[in-house]
Amino acid sequence: MSRFWSKVVHGLTPYTPGEQVRMPGLIKLNTNENPYGPSPKAVAAMQAAVDDDLRRYPDPANLAVKDAVARRLGVRREQVFVGNSSDEVLAHTFHALLKHELPLLCPDISYSFYATYCSLYGITAVQVPLNDRFEIDVEHYNAPCGAIIIANPNAPTGIALSLAQIEALLLAHADQVVVVDEAYVDFGGESASALVDRYDNLLVIQTLSKSHSLAGLRVGFAVGHPDLIAGLERVKNSFNCYPLGQMAQAGAVASLDDVDYAQQTARAVIATRAWLTAEMQALGFDVLPSRANFIFVRHPQHDAVSIAAGLREWAILVRHFKQARIDQFLRISIGTDAECAALVDALKTLLA
Repeated sequence: MSRFWSKVVHGLTPYTPGEQVRMPGLIKLNTNENPYGPSPKAVAAMQAAVDDDLRRYPDPANLAVKDAVARRLGVRREQVFVGNSSDEVLAHTFHALLKHELPLLCPDISYSFYATYCSLYGITAVQVPLNDRFEIDVEHYNAPCGAIIIANPNAPTGIALSLAQIEALLLAHADQVVVVDEAYVDFGGESASALVDRYDNLLVIQTLSKSHSLAGLRVGFAVGHPDLIAGLERVKNSFNCYPLGQMAQAGAVASLDDVDYAQQTARAVIATRAWLTAEMQALGFDVLPSRANFIFVRHPQHDAVSIAAGLREWAILVRHFKQARIDQFLRISIGTDAECAALVDALKTLLA
């Protein structure tokens, strides 16, 4: 460790992403990437954006992207914030809205980047345990707090709360910001964006990485009350006022406007998820009810680490978490039908 590091850096435990292995024939089911490519209209828009205008700075207000989000979700421009991936949007959210004297409440099993942001920004957090069915129980969030953040559907479990449950949480915490991280909502969840006009304490964060197949583009956004959005803008413009480049803005707008394509690929993922769930259950796996583009599974007679290692020998990557309570689970991204069939065939051999 460098002697020039600040005290903050010494205390950080960085987030660890899924492996990005490059090898021929690899079936990569470990990072929740969409198995289908982005909208052809988005690709064409990005190609068209590669011109002489690249010598100029992009629109710092991201107005075209904000308008596309507003059209897609039925909100107003002033209710939209745009950033370089939902991770950056989350980072600005932690900095701008979640640091208070009372602690932040979040699930004990969820997106592990939340803990990293708390360390980075000096935020005290209290982790609320999931129930015995690995669900977020909103009644367990009644403790005094400064703010709340949840992922819905949750990651890595894939289990989703209903809109009524989200609304109950908002009503119970009218004086605290409630952040709902909806990275996977388009695969069967209910978006809380429908509630932003009714609750000034609600911030909803989404990404184009999953259902829009644009993980490589890095575009995320938040919707909420204009006062919340103004706070995020103040942080962004004190950090990097040009977060999205010209090509990213063009691709994001075209993808958001191509509603039919995004819905088509989401339906394909949902259908494959249902098939894979049934096949895994037939092999003896416990499969949590998922509304995401992955499933979370465990086998009562086989060790998760051994299964993951065995699959790796078949050039199939899945994600294992060492965290207590879920160290016997594997998170498996939904791939193409052929990729998921290859996974099932490999598991049949390994379990035998």
